[in-house]
Amino acid sequence: MTLRRCDHAQGVSAGVRRKVLDLLTAGRSVALIAFDLQISEQTIYSWRRQDRTDSGQLPGISSTEHAELVAARRRIAELETVAGERLPVLAACRVVDVTESGYYAWRLRVPSARSIRHTWLTDAASRQ
Repeated sequence: MTLRRCDHAQGVSAGVRRKVLDLLTAGRSVALIAFDLQISEQTIYSWRRQDRTDSGQLPGISSTEHAELVAARRRIAELETVAGERLPVLAACRVVDVTESGYYAWRLRVPSARSIRHTWLTDAASRQ
């Protein structure tokens, strides 16, 4: 199996990831697979960890749950945009298919440590 070299693992198809995981299951070493496919060992370890999370062997957010979170964040961003245009909250919630109580719960939620760190890193990066 050959793989075109890419700058990041995002460009690799799910089928290639599955084949890499199958090779690991068959006993091939991470180092050998990484060398053959010209991808980083850390990428392979990450794929294996996510596969184990998806199958329930490790705790964490599954790929499906992650996709749902991304979609929810997009809807919230849309809602913020609409709310920024001074539309009534109820109308805005209907536009982006979010409950009004869900919107207010989100507004009152304390920011997570991850979001605080993300904000801090974004600010630090923009100052450079």
